[in-house]
Amino acid sequence: MIVVHIRYQIDPFKRALFQAYAEAWGRIIPRVGGRLIGYFLPHEGTNDIAHAMIGFASLADYEAYRARLRADPAGFENFQFAELEHLILREERTFLAPVAGTMRLAEEEAR
Repeated sequence: MIVVHIRYQIDPFKRALFQAYAEAWGRIIPRVGGRLIGYFLPHEGTNDIAHAMIGFASLADYEAYRARLRADPAGFENFQFAELEHLILREERTFLAPVAGTMRLAEEEAR
């Protein structure tokens, strides 16, 4: 299993719009094949960094998911929404491997 961690630098004055963007992904991502672990908004401290984590069985599954996501009308609409509203100032992706026994999703995969 791999986990894609997305770190967003967001416009802190558009937090509510970013939340709507994230909630839309909550419906779209599972439908096109990602295992959404969650989106996370800043709570205290730094006010312009948000995160998302999505699980996949393999990097090949991630690539297939990206192709389905690009072809999905609701996904396209959500990407357009973020672009038109200038919600995201910067985005970074990191691919992680969970440490067995430390993550509930990893334990569920083993069953």
